[in-house]
Amino acid sequence: MYNVFTEFLKDKQRICVIQAENPDGDSLGSAIALDYLLNGKEISLYCPVDIPRYLHYFEDWSRVTNEFDYLADGYIIVDTAAKVLLSKLLDDAAIKNRLYGAPVLVIDHHETEDDLDFPHEAIIEIRPSCTEVIYRIAKEQNIEINQPAAEAIFQGLLSDTLGLTSASVTAETFEVAADLTRLGASVAILEDRRREFMKKSPRILDYKADLIKRVEYSLDGELATVHIPWEDIREYSDEYNPNVLILEEMRLVEGVKVAVAVKTYPDGKVTGKIRCSSDAAVADKIAGYFGGGGHPYAAGFRTYDTDYMEVVSEIIKIMPEVLNEASENA
Repeated sequence: MYNVFTEFLKDKQRICVIQAENPDGDSLGSAIALDYLLNGKEISLYCPVDIPRYLHYFEDWSRVTNEFDYLADGYIIVDTAAKVLLSKLLDDAAIKNRLYGAPVLVIDHHETEDDLDFPHEAIIEIRPSCTEVIYRIAKEQNIEINQPAAEAIFQGLLSDTLGLTSASVTAETFEVAADLTRLGASVAILEDRRREFMKKSPRILDYKADLIKRVEYSLDGELATVHIPWEDIREYSDEYNPNVLILEEMRLVEGVKVAVAVKTYPDGKVTGKIRCSSDAAVADKIAGYFGGGGHPYAAGFRTYDTDYMEVVSEIIKIMPEVLNEASENA
């Protein structure tokens, strides 16, 4: 399967690596890793939105640009095969035409179905992170993993597994981590970088306290939700992502099985980030009801022409059935 990667690159010198419009540590690590792995190629890293400040602990985050390379010989999309997460690209007629007419390779690790309707090849393998898929491609195809690439891969893996503690982590994951350490990636150094950028100003700490007070509980405390309106997004997101501030705190509340942070925008767009407790692996199922997807323990969605209360009402309606199905299939 991995030879698709080297075949794709064979006749191409100029490659554009694309992240979706919800960049996270895994997608950013994947893009940066490819930049280092594709030695000798002309690489550009594209994301339709600015890389959030909380991800600036990646040393090469600034390599990512909002300027799309229309002259690339091929395009590699990382960490998603979902059309909904590429809507900003596909809403741009010029970019859409380029993706429909140029060679495209998708590298992803989610269970979410590949619903991209433009011609493309794909390497999709269920793994804890997309960077792990890229690691395995490089190892099998005898592509040298230098120290910067190893660091980017490891950082993406740590990001998508909550520091190698999520339920998706297996013995194989630790073997990958061990090899990346041998290749020069230091988990201590990477964690020090992350912690430095995770520091909060007093203003952000006050805002976090306000968010905690806003959390609402439903379904006998099994569902925790919080509304993050456009005013908050505009005021605080450049300094700290509100989702990152609150979701883990919500997930760890006693009795909570599903935590959802819902953002609302002036154009009618509503986005949701979902995190689940260890005994409720249903995040991807709930996100799927809104056309989204992700992991059983962490997922997201985007919808339009609705509001916070309608989204919460829908989750309250579907969650008992989803939890029941998960329990029966366990």
